[in-house]
Amino acid sequence: MLLLLRRCRRLTAGLSPAQAQRARPAASPAPSWCGVGGGSRSSSGGGEDRQTAQDPRWRPALAGLLVGTGAVLAYGLHHHKAERPLAPMEPALPVFSQAEVSKHGSLEAGVWVTFRGGVYDITDFVAMHPGGDKILLAAGGALEPFWALYAVHSQDHVLDILSEYKVGELDPEDQARQRAVEPSDPYSGDPQRHPVLRVNSAKPFNGEPPPELLGDSYITPSAIFFKRNHLPVPRVDPASYRLRVEGLPRPLSLSLADLKSRFPKHTVTATLQCAGNRRSEMNAVKQVKGLNWGIAAISNATWSGALLRDVLREGGWGPEAAAAAAAAAGRGARHVQFEGLDADASGTTYGASIPLNKALSEEGDVLLAYQMNGEDLPADHGYPLRVVVPGTVGARNVKWLGKVIVSREESASHWQQNDYKGFSPGTDWDTVDFKSAPAIQELPVQSAITQPADGAVLERDADGEVTVRGYAWSGGGREVVRVDVSLDGGKTWQVARLREGEEQGEEQGEAPPPPPLPGRAWAWKLWEVVAPLPPGEQQVEIVCKAVDNSYNMQPDSVAPIWNLRGVLSNAWHRVRVTVRED
Repeated sequence: MLLLLRRCRRLTAGLSPAQAQRARPAASPAPSWCGVGGGSRSSSGGGEDRQTAQDPRWRPALAGLLVGTGAVLAYGLHHHKAERPLAPMEPALPVFSQAEVSKHGSLEAGVWVTFRGGVYDITDFVAMHPGGDKILLAAGGALEPFWALYAVHSQDHVLDILSEYKVGELDPEDQARQRAVEPSDPYSGDPQRHPVLRVNSAKPFNGEPPPELLGDSYITPSAIFFKRNHLPVPRVDPASYRLRVEGLPRPLSLSLADLKSRFPKHTVTATLQCAGNRRSEMNAVKQVKGLNWGIAAISNATWSGALLRDVLREGGWGPEAAAAAAAAAGRGARHVQFEGLDADASGTTYGASIPLNKALSEEGDVLLAYQMNGEDLPADHGYPLRVVVPGTVGARNVKWLGKVIVSREESASHWQQNDYKGFSPGTDWDTVDFKSAPAIQELPVQSAITQPADGAVLERDADGEVTVRGYAWSGGGREVVRVDVSLDGGKTWQVARLREGEEQGEEQGEAPPPPPLPGRAWAWKLWEVVAPLPPGEQQVEIVCKAVDNSYNMQPDSVAPIWNLRGVLSNAWHRVRVTVRED
């Protein structure tokens, strides 16, 4: 025990003041990611495990080891670095296959992880983890993607502590089989994804982060930003890349260097949301066609690149050309089409379009983006170039952009003409006429609860309160001005506190971002409320709904907005929890 305590002090010694505060026991509530704050504790496991995990005596123990919310923030920075190997292989230890390790993915079955060829049984450590149940995200799989929580992990004594949990070696042949990729597979060139993502489709890849991680950061780390692909991820050589811009008085062919050197660089913080976000709730009413997205097909990032309007002006589409098109009484250009470089076996590429006035507006902020969160676009997010259309459905934010066309017509792409459209609940696949409905552009007001999770068990403590967190956003640049939260299924309401990234600025030593300009509220707001649990109630329904500055509000139920594609799902979000007396 003395050795353990000494190691705990050494673990916290290298942390920043903010990190050290997270690991230090104190009378004030711990941050939500520790799973002990807010006056209420949630759990999906047994009572003994939950009580131990929430015991404040363990809060400083082994701070930051293994996985936690911050793991994804530094993952991209660490996984390329040279790794210091653990102790040499111990021949006396048994060899396990990945299939055997995968069987140990819960507290009931034991929690095993792999790390650099070793197998570790960390079941006894789970109760001591400051991040609570989030440690289970690595259960049954590889630890490396979760290793980069703090720089402390590179220190020798942390590796020594992990080695105490070693129970065997991972079968080398099994490792080789996992690395092997079928060369004829059109998806063989896809990038590696963070294992925390919840996979809705492997080929093409579509995944979303766990909600409890999504709400932890105003800026979503690129590694866990939701991924929506329709086709294999193309491999694009940045040196030979060219963007073709057509339908202009002077057509353009621009290299990546041209875009970076000939046009001013602009940065916009914008939320992207898939049209099918929260589709699973429509599936619960009646089966729809589409990926079964939860509440996390939405994320927020900073995007940098050239303004589309600047590029169009370079090709001669200035105010005069725009005025002439407007005077052409429908005969002039009205749309901007985008074609990606991702293609199916027939060579058909992904495509979409937006209204021309959005592209040309000084307030539209449409970007030809080559950076995401201050770095080159990741492969899954459109490297080397994508279009970012703030306030517009994710389907129009075309990735791996190859061509821009100013046109009188919308894109003829399947995804513009025969998908991503909304219909009446009474329309079925026998009667649907996709030409009768407009393509989705701006999305309706949205909000969801990220904590506590649906089905969680809350312990009623002396304060009798629960902390509820979530996100809220509205399309078209409309600002969310209020989020209402109810703990009795919608009978009574409380107003949540809205957060616009001030915590992000404080952590980086920067001033909070200014309020958004009218009509240009492109980024979401995270929100939080601490509210009393209903006295005597064991089953509690928590509800949230958002209101934007046009006083658009979310509908109260799913059934009236159900549609056969499961898009535009924005009813009040509801989670049901069980309350147990402390």
